[in-house]
Amino acid sequence: MYILTIARMELLLARRNMWVATSVLLMALFNTVLTLAGGAPSGDLGVDPLTIAATSITTLSVYLIPLIGLLLSFDAISGEAERGTLALSLTYPLSRGEILLGKFFAHLLVLAFAIAVGLGLTLVLTVWKHGTDGLSYAPIGWLFITSLALGAAFIGIGYLVSALVRQTGVASGIVIVIWLACVVLYDLGLLGALVADGGGTFNISVFPWLLVANPADAFRLINMPTETVSTLATGLGAAGAASGLASQIASLVLWPVGTLLLAWAAFRRIEP
Repeated sequence: MYILTIARMELLLARRNMWVATSVLLMALFNTVLTLAGGAPSGDLGVDPLTIAATSITTLSVYLIPLIGLLLSFDAISGEAERGTLALSLTYPLSRGEILLGKFFAHLLVLAFAIAVGLGLTLVLTVWKHGTDGLSYAPIGWLFITSLALGAAFIGIGYLVSALVRQTGVASGIVIVIWLACVVLYDLGLLGALVADGGGTFNISVFPWLLVANPADAFRLINMPTETVSTLATGLGAAGAASGLASQIASLVLWPVGTLLLAWAAFRRIEP
């Protein structure tokens, strides 16, 4: 009950948060553009249009969803500390875990709404262009679930930063660096290591597991096209096969749980 009360309060605050409106607008805009632009090759390749759309949106989501998750959460604790409301919140008969979970459920619901709006537009536009015959809805449903898991991981990271840093300005800078490191620099580092290794032990035994250790890359591997659309597949296919679907799903599940536990531990050390 207390968790739901905190979640409701956070949702009421979210209505005035510019990041919420921006998140919904970005997901709607980019999904619409990618759906309209990406549907053209489906006839030539003989592939389900929704599979093509899901593949295109995966490329966008691996950059956009982590950013949205971090921007929603980076001031969850440090922002209250700066405004002076954190001390008041801690006087209520609530545990810090309940406060954190309430915030998490609210932000996850906001993210789910933004993702659902974008994917809903994709579904409507695809049906409008191609009709309902032969469409497979599984890729869109799977993309929604995994996108939510990816966002949850970065919401947890945002909470951890917010609990460790008491100034929102500093927290915002740190989460941008984290986003850049996870979705851009990490892959560049792995690519450099692959080139240096030249197909040796690192490429075969280490690279697949380092790839799946990053939630953004695990998300990308899970939502890669199947062999039916191998024309669209990238060089990550071999790494995805080596690490296995179970490891990729485990990465997306363990990251939110792990980051929330660490954020809770850091939150417990904060004195009102």
